[in-house]
Amino acid sequence: MVNPHPEQEALQNGYFLDLVLGSEDVEAFLTDLAIFSAESLSHPDSPVFCGITVLRKKRAATVATSHDRARVMDDLQNDFDSPCRTAMDQMGSVLVPDLAREYRWPEYVAAASSQGVRCILSVPLLVEGDTRAALNLYSERANDFTEADIERAEVFASHASKSLRLALKIAQLSDARNDLAAAMQSRTVIDLAVGAIMAQNHCSQEEAFTILRTASSNRNIKLRHLAQSIIAAVSSGKVTTHFEE
Repeated sequence: MVNPHPEQEALQNGYFLDLVLGSEDVEAFLTDLAIFSAESLSHPDSPVFCGITVLRKKRAATVATSHDRARVMDDLQNDFDSPCRTAMDQMGSVLVPDLAREYRWPEYVAAASSQGVRCILSVPLLVEGDTRAALNLYSERANDFTEADIERAEVFASHASKSLRLALKIAQLSDARNDLAAAMQSRTVIDLAVGAIMAQNHCSQEEAFTILRTASSNRNIKLRHLAQSIIAAVSSGKVTTHFEE
């Protein structure tokens, strides 16, 4: 490999952290990480393609790659029982020295054998909770990953895992903030609709909310959507909410 200790240089230069801070979202970060991984872990005379798969609860698999061929291979790994899934399940590296002589995952091998990849190394990435992730390296040459290559990839993955955990945590906080903002906006619209019903029917707030909720149930319309239609009917402008972040 070109650099015997790519992760050390990346750590010294703060590159892993820069990847997180410079990415708009998890997908962009993973793509940058996959490209950097392929560049760092390739052989001088044999390029390595890299794919990173992240499985999060109640979400579709997130796949980022350094090359289109790696994307095809990672997608196949997610479709079948595969080296990637085994690595994530067992939290240990899985090596396929020669795909043409591999029998552990017959369905995956049958689907992947026409892609021109011969050697595969799947290394789990340590994340938190129900999330699972793996770094997948692909080579066109059989027996291309030596014991030294595997050790190097594992050290690299251990450092990459830290930046991945940070990226996922930032994404989680961002999602929570967006969910809270949406909930507050929905609450504001409902409160305005309740106020309009109170004014029209000369009733209490509780009675107005009961009217709104009953109408929502009878019409099979979500409460906030019905509230929006009520506000639209009594107001010429669009309802906007303003919250300090």
